[in-house]
Amino acid sequence: MGSVGGGSPEEQQAAGAGGDGPPAVCVTGSTGYVGSWLVRTLLRRGYRVHATARDTGKAWRVFAAVEGGDRLRVFRADMGEDGSFDAAVTGCVALFHVAASMELHVSPGHDNVDKCVRSNVLEPATRGTINVLQSCVHAGTVRRVVFTSSISTLTAVDTEGRRKAAVDESCLRDLGDVWRTKPVGWQIYILSKRLTEEAAFRFARENGVHLVSVILPTVAGPFLTPSVPTSIQLLLSPITGDPKLYSLLASVHSRFGCVPLAHVQDACDAHVFLMESPRAEGRYLCAAGGHRMAEVARLLASRYPPFKPSERLSRDFDASSSSVVSSKRLTDLGFRFEHGVADIVKDCVAQCLDHGFLEHPDT
Repeated sequence: MGSVGGGSPEEQQAAGAGGDGPPAVCVTGSTGYVGSWLVRTLLRRGYRVHATARDTGKAWRVFAAVEGGDRLRVFRADMGEDGSFDAAVTGCVALFHVAASMELHVSPGHDNVDKCVRSNVLEPATRGTINVLQSCVHAGTVRRVVFTSSISTLTAVDTEGRRKAAVDESCLRDLGDVWRTKPVGWQIYILSKRLTEEAAFRFARENGVHLVSVILPTVAGPFLTPSVPTSIQLLLSPITGDPKLYSLLASVHSRFGCVPLAHVQDACDAHVFLMESPRAEGRYLCAAGGHRMAEVARLLASRYPPFKPSERLSRDFDASSSSVVSSKRLTDLGFRFEHGVADIVKDCVAQCLDHGFLEHPDT
């Protein structure tokens, strides 16, 4: 399989990417937050989409009202089953590997937690990623793979323990430090994302697959999923008071001195942009910016008046120093962010009110 790809749907079709009509692309993890919105984005741009899900009935319910549904096919696929993605990838010019484990905690009762994490989460996740990429090799038509990574794999602290002025794709966390410190709530997710991404790039190099990765921060905004996405619950935890998610948000803020954010539409547009851009190579951080919690709290209060930021918030979210979260590599390639933090807060609060996750203020 060649490593040259990119271009608009029309350009890919003219290059012989597949049969009649617009080219087909495959999206794994299509019933998740980013995956489902990515399917919506691709359909609105005219692509044919092969969406994979373990539960196809759930997928069709998620996409029931999506525009362009006549160009959508849903395939049952499981990362734990060899060859499970072969049918979905057949005839596709690109694959977006969005599927990922959202395990944040280890169930109590394990004598050897590290061994449990390796055998029950990390090894299956890595095998599943290779399984997906192997299907791309078998298909012979996939010109670009876009892997969804996470800012949890990055650090804002140097080897001397000092905060860096800027965080970009090069600021990888030391995995040994993750195993040693077991950061609150994020150890499994960090390790899973980092190890599967490394395995994906290694497999891609060895098998001639053109792979790029999108490093996402906390993503929020509107959603298609029936339940409120974890990342939105995380952002709204100062309102809801969810103790685990609030502590996770404080941990993120502590690591970066801010909360790195991206609107879900920008996150999905970046995926498509990197799939279409012939010059895309390697890893790209996709964050509209990093915002101190005081700023986020003010915006939350403006959109949800019952929320009154407390003194505890200033104690739990130290604002003494912060790093610039830089997506310069992505913007230098030509990508432009369309949504700032105000849009992010407005859209997620509005939909959470409609959903019933947040109670409507008394009128």
